[in-house]
Amino acid sequence: MLFLGIDLGTSSIKLLVMDENGVVQASAGGEYGLSFPKPGWSEQEPWDWVAQMEASMEQLRSRCDIKEIAGISFAGQMHGLVLLDENDNVIRPAILWNDGRTKEECDYLNQTVGREKISAYTANMALTGFTAPKLLWVKKHEPENFARIAKIMLPKDYLAYLLSGVHCTDVSDASGMLLFDVEHKCWSKEMLELCGIKEEQLARIFESYETVGTIKKEMAERFGLSEQVKIIAGAGDNAAGAVGTGTTKHGMCSVSLGTSGTVFVASDTFAVDKDNALHMFAHANGRYHLMGCMLSAASSNKWWMDNILGTKEYASEQENITALGENHVYYLPYLMGERTPHNNPNARGTFIGMTLDTTRADMTQAVLEGVAFALRDSVEIARSLGVTIKRVRVMGGGAKSYLWRKMLANIMNVTVESINSEEGPGYGGAILAAVGCGAFHSVEEAGERLVHVVDSVSPEPELVAKYEEKYKVFRRLYPALLPVFDEVAMV
Repeated sequence: MLFLGIDLGTSSIKLLVMDENGVVQASAGGEYGLSFPKPGWSEQEPWDWVAQMEASMEQLRSRCDIKEIAGISFAGQMHGLVLLDENDNVIRPAILWNDGRTKEECDYLNQTVGREKISAYTANMALTGFTAPKLLWVKKHEPENFARIAKIMLPKDYLAYLLSGVHCTDVSDASGMLLFDVEHKCWSKEMLELCGIKEEQLARIFESYETVGTIKKEMAERFGLSEQVKIIAGAGDNAAGAVGTGTTKHGMCSVSLGTSGTVFVASDTFAVDKDNALHMFAHANGRYHLMGCMLSAASSNKWWMDNILGTKEYASEQENITALGENHVYYLPYLMGERTPHNNPNARGTFIGMTLDTTRADMTQAVLEGVAFALRDSVEIARSLGVTIKRVRVMGGGAKSYLWRKMLANIMNVTVESINSEEGPGYGGAILAAVGCGAFHSVEEAGERLVHVVDSVSPEPELVAKYEEKYKVFRRLYPALLPVFDEVAMV
């Protein structure tokens, strides 16, 4: 049997075919654009996703025997708002996770209704990226569209609907809507009432590895697939990425050094930190996870290299960095504001500590260290909740840098592990398809059998001690600069 994972990203889609041994047999993909109708807005046409999915399926036909595909599952960009009318036609372009138009709606939920109430209903606070504030925005600014809503869907779930005919979602993706009672894994009646919607307007909820149905006959014929192909619910991109790294057992942690950065901690128990600094979502393994998200991780290094230094020689710029733990320059990686732990769109990227003897290498080192310090912020919150984190599996483009992995190991005081797969969420989607088809008894079993550590970097006590002092300074910089950030943002 073969299993297909469909990863619907923000700017591209990737289809990945895996066999029962976890070996990738073929892949295909395509790109699509984003629309920015106004400053801070971000939208996409769902039919662009569909067109690239169909084109990618055609590519796969020449690269593997797609008749052997037994199951299809998904990974996808989270929080996006897809609205369907009574005929299942798309009402308006999807409002994406990185859309920032809903500040007033978030202020209403967090301040007027109250963050404590919202957290009690959903285990999270309102953020501009989440789905519920988007619904409130449509209700206020596009009442004619709001009145037409028959179904509210998430991006990847729209593709699952087209293939299966079932309006479905999974618990991990639903957790990021701010409409979902994460602890009890059901829709929150209080949030539905606040948003003015009915439960029948929402999708049916599944665990990520559960089968939602079989492929529609016309879709099977169009793509040359068997009519017996199972459609499995799938997961939000971060949960699917964690499945792809084998981060499924309690206390296991993965760090993504992608454009944005995430710290993902698997948990068997439901626990919410008092400040809602970390997200508490359902995991794709049937349990829960804590997650911190920083907005400018590897993109900080890309900005520094491409825009400031004007070079693509990323590796060579790191060759002169040797004095770890001794840099006198600090960098705050808030180029797009920040999510965890500050939840402040007004925060800005900042260098501090330069002197006349500061070198190009010092500045580059500060960028890498600043991202690692910011990721540690999320790790420390998880530790404050009683989670013991000693090992971290790292993924994403930035993880290819040994130097950056060494910094992470010593700044977080953990062993940083590299794994055999670099396929990311699409691989996790394929694993969920395999579990749904019975190739594995559980998501945990699949992770143990398919994902293996191939390299590790251990912390060095002397360097850990040096970075501990540096981290203490880093922690003091944001509160000291907070009034300045607010002033600068108003200019």
